Amino acid sequence: MLEGRTKQPTYDLEKRDKRFVGYHLIIAIAAVFVGSTFGPLQALEHAGLDLYPQMDWLVDNYYHGLTIHGVLNALVWTTFFITGFLTLTVIRGLGRRLKYPILNWVGFGTMIAGLLITAVPLLGGSATVLFTFYPPMQASSLFYIGLTLVVVGSWVEGWGFYVTYMDWRKDNPDTRTPFIAFASLITMVLWQIATIGVAAEILGLLLPLSFGWFTGVDPQLARTLFWFTGHPLVYFWLLPAYLSWYAMLPQQVGGKMFSDTAARLAFWLFLLLSVPLGFHHQFVDPGVPSGWKFIHFTLTMLVTVPSMLTLFTVVASLEYGGRKRGGKGLFGWIRALPWANPSVLAQLLAGLLFIFGGIGGVMNASYNVNLALHNTAWVPGHFHLTVASATTMTFFGISYWLVPYLVGKPLFAPKLALASSWLYFIGMLIFSNAMHTAGLLGAPRRVPLGSAPYVPSEWTGHLWRVGLGGSIMYIGLVLYVVVVAVTALRRKKFADGEGVDIPVAESIHDPQRTPLWLDRWAPWLTAAVLLVLLAYGPQLYEQIVNAQLTSPGFTP
Repeated sequence: MLEGRTKQPTYDLEKRDKRFVGYHLIIAIAAVFVGSTFGPLQALEHAGLDLYPQMDWLVDNYYHGLTIHGVLNALVWTTFFITGFLTLTVIRGLGRRLKYPILNWVGFGTMIAGLLITAVPLLGGSATVLFTFYPPMQASSLFYIGLTLVVVGSWVEGWGFYVTYMDWRKDNPDTRTPFIAFASLITMVLWQIATIGVAAEILGLLLPLSFGWFTGVDPQLARTLFWFTGHPLVYFWLLPAYLSWYAMLPQQVGGKMFSDTAARLAFWLFLLLSVPLGFHHQFVDPGVPSGWKFIHFTLTMLVTVPSMLTLFTVVASLEYGGRKRGGKGLFGWIRALPWANPSVLAQLLAGLLFIFGGIGGVMNASYNVNLALHNTAWVPGHFHLTVASATTMTFFGISYWLVPYLVGKPLFAPKLALASSWLYFIGMLIFSNAMHTAGLLGAPRRVPLGSAPYVPSEWTGHLWRVGLGGSIMYIGLVLYVVVVAVTALRRKKFADGEGVDIPVAESIHDPQRTPLWLDRWAPWLTAAVLLVLLAYGPQLYEQIVNAQLTSPGFTP
């Protein structure tokens, strides 16, 4: 240890804070269980086994199920889990309770109210618009109101983080912000900047349409505002996973964070570059000039810089831990990692899957390649390798230490938890490979291919693998839910002297030696806002000025 190393604060959450975090997890895990239950229905339908007619008492049709699946998994599971997890990392990182806990309770209550309001039309079949809710498809106004409240509630929770940080900064003016708190705050700032787009879309276009105030809508403008949010949403999902990979996983494998400096730089770059690149989702939109598409393509390619920095730093941290555990030779450190630890295994497998997801993302964002891949099954294949792999499996891994920490009980059936991760991993490999391959052959997305009359024989084998992989994934997810639920509900508690600590790795080098400019918010936030204005401002202005509210809404 370096002389004069700044000690990271150690802090055990109070019971009331643990309960608060736990309430977030309950909602999140319930959402992913219900939402994922509809996943195999879609996958099996692709394989030719349509179970929707037997479930007409619950769900109207394929698209109704697909909407429930997308909203609960992509929006509810992630938002509730992340806000709960960030609450823990802010408190633990800063070593103090939230300054105004009531503020975060108000935010959480607003999110719950929004979820309940959203659930009425979502489950009732009056919001079958998928999780992208592209107009002129029109949902019940309750759907839009509910989603707005969920977002606003998460903003309020973020404000609770900010005031706590400012209070900590007053007491520690010359101290580098502990990394897990630093990363948590950047994640929330990214979320609040990114969601401005979808907030503008809902409040300015979709709600007035649903209330009958507008007779029509401009789909081009709505899509642009949605993707202002839609792509940085991916990084809102990923950054908490990166936080764990950078700062927690090294501790779990017996190592240290390889570079505090590299980690902070990567998070700042993600904040800078995650928002101003939404047009790469709109390469085929005729209303977006090609010059702006090129700018967003370029910015998209620049995101590979913090991504590669993350890959290098996380792998270096893991190698450090593996060699401390006795790993020899070029790859011996990999075998030395604690693969039998359910939390570690889930995150390692998540990282492996995300390598493929990242490669596919670069291809998606390549203009010429995108013209062939757009709106094919390749896209959900890629999407599942991000939110449904890197994010979800990392959240599995976090849960395997977080739930025992919150409830003071040992993890139920660790071998079952290991099986959960392996099954989910294998299922995802089969599923995503099949979706990518079918997409390359021209299979469209968002279509019940199992009953489509135009499906050629070359697609059939891949669609069968979609059904197989999706079913195996679901079994893995059910095992995850069983493990964490039984852990929380069982009576067995840790014996005296036992327990689970929040894993926070030390950096190899003293964080206090990290350059000061990496712990200054004003220049980075200014740069982020300016880049967004430059990348979006002129085109959004033109689309708003020339908006044609002429496409009548219709209820699917």
